[in-house]
Amino acid sequence: MSTNTRITFGLLAIVLAGLAGLFVFVQNSSDKARQAAGDRVVRADSHRLTAAEDGKVTIVEFLDFECPSCGQAFPGVERLRQEYAGKITYVVRNFPLTQHANAQNAARAAEAAARQDKFEQMYVKLFENQSTWGGQQQDQSAVFEGYAQQLGLDLAKFRADRDDPGTAARIRDDQSDGTAAGVQSTPSFFINGQRFDGQATYAGLKAAVDAALAG
Repeated sequence: MSTNTRITFGLLAIVLAGLAGLFVFVQNSSDKARQAAGDRVVRADSHRLTAAEDGKVTIVEFLDFECPSCGQAFPGVERLRQEYAGKITYVVRNFPLTQHANAQNAARAAEAAARQDKFEQMYVKLFENQSTWGGQQQDQSAVFEGYAQQLGLDLAKFRADRDDPGTAARIRDDQSDGTAAGVQSTPSFFINGQRFDGQATYAGLKAAVDAALAG
């Protein structure tokens, strides 16, 4: 083997080693980024509607209370929550979209209710009555106050908590975590930190949950 050939092979080996190292670096960086996003899909203080005894399966839904697609998914989600009670942890996070005039108001109402331990009840109330208040350009805050009254909440506290800057900050934190995880539309579901790209129906979610429970 000539000297030039040995030099060529040597340089080629160096280049290949460098490319391999770069691939490993990029792969590790990508894995760490995905892990960081996954860690932010659900936080310690996120709203848990149900809790699994073994903690094996956690579903996180980023939702907009005014979103028609979220409203369509709601009955299937409720059926799933009932059927898998004690087997899955179901987490709800806010992701109000700007095109929905009262999505932010609804999220604030839910968060205000949460401060009186009635998040789940307000969550149900908002979706069950979405056809009444959704799609309106007028401010629906008075309607949400009516729901709060029906739930037996302290209205003065409800109003104060709704208007508290901390409530808006919590909603922004949910949105920031959703954006970091790749959420662009609602509803967006994650199962054990992984994005669910199937149909947001009872059947679609059930199949994914069964697979996660069996895994």
